[in-house]
Amino acid sequence: MSDNALALHIGAFIKHHRMESNKTQDALARDAGISRSTLSLLERGETVTLATLIQVLRVLDQLNVMEGFTVKQTISPLALAKIEKKKRKRASGVTNEVENTSNW
Repeated sequence: MSDNALALHIGAFIKHHRMESNKTQDALARDAGISRSTLSLLERGETVTLATLIQVLRVLDQLNVMEGFTVKQTISPLALAKIEKKKRKRASGVTNEVENTSNW
């Protein structure tokens, strides 16, 4: 998708959820702390700030879409190999003489 197509897609998403919430542009803009014209720009796919988008998503209770941006921690194969190398492979079989005599 082009940048413009993505912006239009996001705008349609916002407008859909605003209408589903039965909110006017004025009411949603007031609740989000932005102007109605800024909300109108967002719904038309025009350029707005990321902070504006987050504020509107929060008011619409749609912040769950941000879960797609979650970064999962992964371990590289080399780091995993180093960790595995440090693990014990077998028991030494050596017992502590002091512990054995203290039990008597």
